[in-house]
Amino acid sequence: MNLLAHAYLSFGQPQLLVGNMISDYVKGKKQYDYPLGIQQGIRLHRAIDAFTDSHPATARGKAVFKPAVGLYAGAFMDVVYDHFLALDSTIMEEAGWQVFSAKVYASLIDQHSFLPEKFARMLPYMQTQDWLYNYRYTWGIEKSFGGLVRRAAYLTDASIAFQLFEANLPLLADCYQEFFPAVKNMAESYWQDLQNL
Repeated sequence: MNLLAHAYLSFGQPQLLVGNMISDYVKGKKQYDYPLGIQQGIRLHRAIDAFTDSHPATARGKAVFKPAVGLYAGAFMDVVYDHFLALDSTIMEEAGWQVFSAKVYASLIDQHSFLPEKFARMLPYMQTQDWLYNYRYTWGIEKSFGGLVRRAAYLTDASIAFQLFEANLPLLADCYQEFFPAVKNMAESYWQDLQNL
């Protein structure tokens, strides 16, 4: 659910953005029902997820959350990465992130006909509550953690995970600093390879 990272790693390409954002809602061969650009976004999303899951920084971060959320630790770590990305002024200043978020919502709305029903239902909430921009705030992370718990099969309370987040901010920030340049390089290379197919 690292929505901001997937949006940012779509490199300003509208169809790539759609695929990158909807991939979790597209199962199996259904990806081939979409235009090529969206198919490439779906593949890029899955490559990013595989890279994220296998990265040692992600493993260290997941260890923070695992006692509280078990197998969902990776989903919580995705949200943590979005928090630090939203604060990363080396990539974009605060005002830039605000403009970026608005452009993402507008692009997704422009391509509404391609959105799976479940994602399309979520998009108005994402926009009106400005999820992408509000990842920068700890209260935004607390709300995101609550959303993860509501969707989880066996979790009932996000408060312990949020306490762990606040108590381990330096460690989690280090995980982001190690991870994000690596995933950005991987995604850029993958995108270049897709264009050359």
